[in-house]
Amino acid sequence: MNRLFSGRIALFWQLFASYFVLFLVPVFVASTVTYVFVVRLIESDAEARSDMLMRHYSDQTDSTFTLLQTSMIHMLSAADLKGFLKVAADPPDNQQRNEWVHSLMEQLNKLRSEDLVTNAYLYFAGHDLVIDSRMHTDKTYYFQYHYKISQADKAALFPHLTGKKMMVFTKPYAVMQNPLNDIDSFPGSVISAVMSYPFNSANPDLYLVVDVNRDKLREKIGIGEPWVLGTAMVDRSGEAIVQAGSMEPGARANKLSSIPSRFTDAWSYVSVIDLQTLLAPARLISKLCVAFFGFFLLLGSAVSYLLSRKLYAPIHEIKTGLVSFRDPLHGYDFPRRGNDFDVIKRYSDQLMTENDQLSRLVTGMVPMVQEHLLTRLLLGEYRDGPLAASGTEVQRTVLCIELQAYSRKPEHGMEEEPEPPGASWIGAIAERIRKSYPGPVWLCQTKPDILACVVHHEAAERGSPDEAAQRLKVIVLPYAKVRRITIGIGSTADSLEQLHRSYGHALAMLEYKGLGPEVELCGEERMAQCRTGWDSLLSAQDVNRFVNMYKSRDYGGLLKSVFDLLDAGKHARAAEVKMFCSDVLNTWIRSAETDRGDFHIAFYSGLFDKLNRCVTWEEIRLCLRDIHAELFRPAEPYVRRRQFAEIAAYIREHYNEELSIERFARQLNMSAGHFSRTFKEEVGDKYVEYIAKVRLEKAKQYLLETDMNIDEIAEKVGYWGRNSLIPVFRKYEGTTPAKYRAIHQR
Repeated sequence: MNRLFSGRIALFWQLFASYFVLFLVPVFVASTVTYVFVVRLIESDAEARSDMLMRHYSDQTDSTFTLLQTSMIHMLSAADLKGFLKVAADPPDNQQRNEWVHSLMEQLNKLRSEDLVTNAYLYFAGHDLVIDSRMHTDKTYYFQYHYKISQADKAALFPHLTGKKMMVFTKPYAVMQNPLNDIDSFPGSVISAVMSYPFNSANPDLYLVVDVNRDKLREKIGIGEPWVLGTAMVDRSGEAIVQAGSMEPGARANKLSSIPSRFTDAWSYVSVIDLQTLLAPARLISKLCVAFFGFFLLLGSAVSYLLSRKLYAPIHEIKTGLVSFRDPLHGYDFPRRGNDFDVIKRYSDQLMTENDQLSRLVTGMVPMVQEHLLTRLLLGEYRDGPLAASGTEVQRTVLCIELQAYSRKPEHGMEEEPEPPGASWIGAIAERIRKSYPGPVWLCQTKPDILACVVHHEAAERGSPDEAAQRLKVIVLPYAKVRRITIGIGSTADSLEQLHRSYGHALAMLEYKGLGPEVELCGEERMAQCRTGWDSLLSAQDVNRFVNMYKSRDYGGLLKSVFDLLDAGKHARAAEVKMFCSDVLNTWIRSAETDRGDFHIAFYSGLFDKLNRCVTWEEIRLCLRDIHAELFRPAEPYVRRRQFAEIAAYIREHYNEELSIERFARQLNMSAGHFSRTFKEEVGDKYVEYIAKVRLEKAKQYLLETDMNIDEIAEKVGYWGRNSLIPVFRKYEGTTPAKYRAIHQR
């Protein structure tokens, strides 16, 4: 009983060890790799999503500030302000002065109505005057009663109201509520944007101050994702201008990310990511992996135990029966030493040796073994075997039948031979040969598309290999509609040891196959036809001729020239013809790429694959014709000319806007380079030069017809300032804008 129990335990541990190595170890490795990959994927995805969201909200905020800057510049460039400066020192009873004051208050009110703006006022440097959207008064009254801020904030604000200022921002400060004003007039903490006028003056006449509501700015930068703890906009010193949410990166396992502002290099946008929230799915996955591993550990133990019990019962029964067995031939009992498995193994070896049923089983497997041995014999792995029973006076020849699928449906008159259910075409052909060939024949499949056929013939019949090939051709001809068939004729073998040479010779003959339809025989005669050779590469003269035809748009002549060259290779090998066609296709692609940008590598690869699948001349010609039609579609000059005329008209109407070449290239589904070349052909000027000429014509008009300064004119015609306008003006006009105005206004 103890031995029985020990054997069962050993079987259990064998089964469990196999289960552990083959299943549990891969499961553990896969779970660990999955967990590590998921954690890294979540972290990288969080960084990417955070950066994308921060960039989105920062771009929105920067766009708002850019619009605010533009509005401030437009207001300071207004004619009313210039007029008011001339009469600013006049008495308050000056009617013209009062009209301009009210006009400026209306403009300030419009500026105040923008999204982030809570208040806007004009601070006059040379006069004791402040104008906002509600009132105009002296500076003392304004800052003491109307616009109440602390003395510390005044000390920080007033230095910004001296010298040249181009959109300078103050630090945050609080505007105190005044009971005399409306309750919503000054909603609390703000930052101020200060711009001086005149713009380029070191001693400006006035300053435009615009208050930005920090609460609204906080809403602008806030990200409503649960894994983002907080966002903030900080200056160079790291001090928060405004923040939304919590900004304590050390409180938990958090991560800090920063994106610089595109509006001003003095600001950055910062966000704090809660990694614990993001990694919650990963922690869940780790728990599931542990549970998954534990479940399969228990399952494997239970299955191993049940299998050991079930397997050991017949093992014990077999052992008990064999122990009582006595050899009737030798008259002795088998030794019973060793464990149960060793005893059963010794008994089984002896029984299998003396059992007649084994012979009958092996006899039934002879055909399968014979085909296997024939395959190994043809491959040259050994030279003897059951096939050696044939006499030495019989010679043999190996014929290799190669099947190739058509890329197009052939147009034959015969009806298609139905494929036997569940059989391959090679199996169907082999069965037909066995039934129809008038002599002994051995068949085996050596490659997925090769059927080797060993035919027997008398030594005196030297022409019998060709005759055997002709017989095979007649037999397999009905299958030529669904497959192109090539028969390679090997050399004659005088013995079984030479069959591998005959097989190798037959495979070599298949290399000389052509592109004819139906069934083709490849032997010494076919090899002699191909010895003359055919130039499978285009000459430099042919390449230049094809390129010139393409440039002259002679697409029909291009295809006809290729067909003429192909007609000269009717007897060439299929490999040579496909090499020639690949060279032609390469030349066509290089020519088409110079003018077209809408093709890609996968498209060109598909063309070569399509060409390589062709197995007949008709398929080659149809394939080249299809490729020619795809690569050389006729252009539509009228449509293209109209499209570029519309683009030129748009540039003339919107010359003061941002006009990127990528925008119009995407609109016409072109690459930027292709668009630039086509624009030059259709319009007559390069894209950049055309925009510059249109803008300079408008700039010259402003120089001669208005008294605007160079910065104002540059802004009007689409440049950022005089530093952008002057080099372009000098390049095309040979002088600066100021000299041009002086010369033509004399």
